[in-house]
Amino acid sequence: MINTYKFKKLEVWQKAVKFVTEIYNLTSRFPTSERFGLVDQLRRAAISITLNIAEGSGSGSDPEFARFLRIAQRSAFEVIAGLEIAYNLKFINLSELEKIVEECNLISAMLGGLIKKINSDCK
Repeated sequence: MINTYKFKKLEVWQKAVKFVTEIYNLTSRFPTSERFGLVDQLRRAAISITLNIAEGSGSGSDPEFARFLRIAQRSAFEVIAGLEIAYNLKFINLSELEKIVEECNLISAMLGGLIKKINSDCK
């Protein structure tokens, strides 16, 4: 029964779930003093991407789904900003920053494409 949810079929959701795991692995190395700061914020923002895709897919209307996808996209931008801070604080190196930001940009672009498709279908 759990496999019947339509959001699970979306490639962007599948990538976002993997992305959350990467954020958890990356932030597990941050200083313990950041547990309730940057670690928590990055994790919540990454999780928000997947949760908003899922919630929006069950909203019942395409415009509402697109609204949730835009929220997910903003969460992706939040992750990127947090990663820049982590890099500046030397919690991650440049190659880690570039790799994870590239993945986040891909997710954001996929969300943007899905939003455009939904909006064009609504016209």
